[in-house]
Amino acid sequence: MTAHGHGRGLDAEGYIEREGSLARVPYAFEDVVAAAREQVLDVFGARLDGAYLYGSIPRGTARVGRSDLDLLLSLREEPTDADRADTRALEAALDKEFATIDGVGALLFSRTRLLSDLETHDLGWFVACLCTPLLGEDLAEHLPRYRPDTLLARETNGDLGLLLPRWRERIATAADTDEARRPLVRSMSRHLVRTGFTLVMPRWNGWTSDLGEMAEAFGAYYPRRAAEMRAAAVYGHEPTGEAAVLRSYTEDLGPWLAQEYARVHGIKAPRP
Repeated sequence: MTAHGHGRGLDAEGYIEREGSLARVPYAFEDVVAAAREQVLDVFGARLDGAYLYGSIPRGTARVGRSDLDLLLSLREEPTDADRADTRALEAALDKEFATIDGVGALLFSRTRLLSDLETHDLGWFVACLCTPLLGEDLAEHLPRYRPDTLLARETNGDLGLLLPRWRERIATAADTDEARRPLVRSMSRHLVRTGFTLVMPRWNGWTSDLGEMAEAFGAYYPRRAAEMRAAAVYGHEPTGEAAVLRSYTEDLGPWLAQEYARVHGIKAPRP
């Protein structure tokens, strides 16, 4: 199948446009964003290089009581164990304080790593295209522009084969309840849909963060797997607790997708 030439999410020159902005934050989430800004500064102070929002809140698509708050924090030095503990405490405090969100997730990296050559087409792209500046310097000013090409596909999601054993371990050690399995279904569903989308992204020639659109784009090129990916997109928002879903991810859809990804784009460059 030839490229559709959508150009969605691209500027006039074919580069991926940055998604999200503080102006798009829904009114219901303005207080939690303000609190996050204040508390991040309180916790990290001068050690903080910058803070960013990403996900549904800065895209303006968040749902009250259903969406989580996603943050990326850049430190001037490499994060320590104490920094990571502080970050977990920050997540818990914000989640407890605001009923409008369903959890908080904060990624923690050093400025050096975010701007490293190794991360240019992974974390660097993530900052430049998917993150909305909240505090400090915007590292996007030091990063290139990005096209939806095979290099970006490989470096963003070309490590699914390495993740699958970890997924199996997480599933095996989780409690045998629907409540314990739902967060796993949610996160793994989202990861599989995003991986399926970036598999076809260069041919689709565009960018979207909408799980439903990602699944439809994938299905146009892999119709035999389209129904599975559409179901995963639904579970990314409304997760089930069925063990069979997780088993299908780690023993069927996941291994197939990892193999096909490696065939089409290759495997992501190893990280230390």
